[in-house]
Amino acid sequence: MSLFHRAGYVVGVLITLLALSHDCQARVHSHGRFVRIKGTRFVLHRSYFVFNGFNSYWMMHVAADPSERYKVSKTFREAAAAGLSVCRTWAFSDGGDRALQISPGVHDERVFQALDFVISKARQHWIRLILSFVNNYKDFGDCPQYVEWARNAGVNNVNGEDDFYTNPTVKKYYKNHVKKVITQMNTITRIAYKDDPMIMAWELMNEPRCQADYSRRMVNGWVQEMASFVKSLDRKHLLEIGMEGFYGDSMPKKKVNNPAGYNQVGTDFITNNLIKEIDFTTIHAYPDI
Repeated sequence: MSLFHRAGYVVGVLITLLALSHDCQARVHSHGRFVRIKGTRFVLHRSYFVFNGFNSYWMMHVAADPSERYKVSKTFREAAAAGLSVCRTWAFSDGGDRALQISPGVHDERVFQALDFVISKARQHWIRLILSFVNNYKDFGDCPQYVEWARNAGVNNVNGEDDFYTNPTVKKYYKNHVKKVITQMNTITRIAYKDDPMIMAWELMNEPRCQADYSRRMVNGWVQEMASFVKSLDRKHLLEIGMEGFYGDSMPKKKVNNPAGYNQVGTDFITNNLIKEIDFTTIHAYPDI
């Protein structure tokens, strides 16, 4: 996954356990400052913040078993030694094994303490986090799980997975989870997530797609609503969508640049990221290494 702010000035390529970057800058050792945006750059402590980072989605899930927490500690220790300063990981697991959210609005505090542990270890090694709220795919429950919860509760007009973006009950489920995460008090650091500068940014969803509306309007409406909701709870942290980076109908001539088979995914990289509450853009790349 590569990350860059709006015009693409700052670039860092993130993959599962390793990271590559075309630029690097010494990390500013400050727990007390939030990463900000200035023009087309990230800023930390009045200096430009250019980073190498990595993607480790599994951390909370593994840390839910205390006997496996050494894996999280080891990953952060090795990442810091390699000069990595940002990590993207999940702040969700909906239903199933080691679920953070067992059912709508019901969270397992034991698993939340696992996420507390992840954040505390990131802090120990001066690594900032990007925390994602939900997954587009069936892994760890997520969008399909939300829709299934609504259907099982007898909610009307829930017919398919893309009702996640439009059904009022499903959207309420999502907002409740977002609020719970943002307002969570870390049991180790004693800092609420919304007040923790070691969290660099929130991510609305991992790789949103929509088969019910290829025009990108359905996803765009959802992003606008949820981005506004997140910012109503927390204006200290940055916010991004979690998109893969596909061109859409706003630039039809550029759709030929999308990978084969990805011209109709219901998103539009340009339009979706022009929503004013979105602070920076993302592109997910999967290089062969």
